[in-house]
Amino acid sequence: MTTQILFIRHGETAWNRIKRIQGHIDIPLAESGVEQAQRLAAKIAQAAHAGTRLDAVWSSDLMRAQQTAQPIADALGLPLQLTEGVRERNYGAFQGHDSNEIAERFPDEYAHWQTRDPGFEPPEGESQRTFYHRVLHALEPILAKHSGGRIAVVAHGGVLDCIYRFANGVELAAPRAWPLLNTSVNVVDFTRDGSVTQASVVNWGDVSHLPTASDDDGLKRAT
Repeated sequence: MTTQILFIRHGETAWNRIKRIQGHIDIPLAESGVEQAQRLAAKIAQAAHAGTRLDAVWSSDLMRAQQTAQPIADALGLPLQLTEGVRERNYGAFQGHDSNEIAERFPDEYAHWQTRDPGFEPPEGESQRTFYHRVLHALEPILAKHSGGRIAVVAHGGVLDCIYRFANGVELAAPRAWPLLNTSVNVVDFTRDGSVTQASVVNWGDVSHLPTASDDDGLKRAT
């Protein structure tokens, strides 16, 4: 049985614009992000009215995700369900800084981080490997609850990155070559064969509800 999930990255925040790492810091949406969320909710509601259902709306418990998910839930008349498991990666002491500041304040740790070692933990943070398994583990009860259904999960760029890697068998250390856009809709089908869960990407990076391009989840400012 196939369960389809629309993974959605939260709307734009002020820190997204200046490439400051948010992690678990609870940053609200910028005004532009609120508008993005409203446009997305209108598009999903229109699709639902035309017969493309959504059975549930889930969200990370961080404010920027909730503020993106709530208009969708309201438009569909569904309760918003929260889970800490799809929070962004905990970047520990790196949070609140951009990449230049991290390089200056934590030169040794920054150098290790740039090697893309999945086992590297920022001071007081979690490794990419730990984060990846945390996200996949958090999806298990959601998939079980909505087996055969179609749901939305509003989360973060790092979470979407984990999902893409899982679905496509991409190693954690491999450089990213796919977009992680604010309020993008990323559709993934999950099937279970015995004890094995498999995933396949149906569509990725849809921001057709936006009049202009949205921000990609990166750590360096555009030049």
